[in-house]
Amino acid sequence: MKKIVVFASGSGTNAENIIQYFSKNGVGSVAAVFTNKANAGVIERAKKYNVPVEIFSKEDLIEGKVLQKLNDIAVDWIILAGFLLKFPENIVKVYPNRIINIHPALLPKYGGKGMYGMHIHKAIVDNKELETGITIHYVNENYDEGAIIFQENVVLSGKETAEDVAAKIHLLEQEHFPKVILSLLEK
Repeated sequence: MKKIVVFASGSGTNAENIIQYFSKNGVGSVAAVFTNKANAGVIERAKKYNVPVEIFSKEDLIEGKVLQKLNDIAVDWIILAGFLLKFPENIVKVYPNRIINIHPALLPKYGGKGMYGMHIHKAIVDNKELETGITIHYVNENYDEGAIIFQENVVLSGKETAEDVAAKIHLLEQEHFPKVILSLLEK
């Protein structure tokens, strides 16, 4: 069984979806949730499923303490699900092509530092885009530049608010993220 660690900084709806999905199959399981926010909603979601939670600081991430904890767990895959810090090169080098992220836009558009959550959805509405979507990609040393694994789009009418776009993206994330992770675990 493959060990998954999910990194999240926010409410944790994608993390919870992944935990639920992998509790029902024998391919992988979420061994832990790591967060850099002591008050993140993901903590309660993980506890609900008895998944251990590691809370760490930005310094812990940069200085190698997080890498040591990942090695102690003997993690197979690292999943970023709403994790907002730049992932450090020291971890990327140890887990090449075993760290994936979900981005709430069709990369390469609307990627990079500061482009997350409602910032992206607002930019899409402001630019009157007629489609958006999700991108699941490998993580490298740069924000949102790793090789694309999967994209799914959704058509927009041009009348949506940023909140409407967020709701459409959330549905795509919930449907596709666990399935794409499973396909990688099965390789």
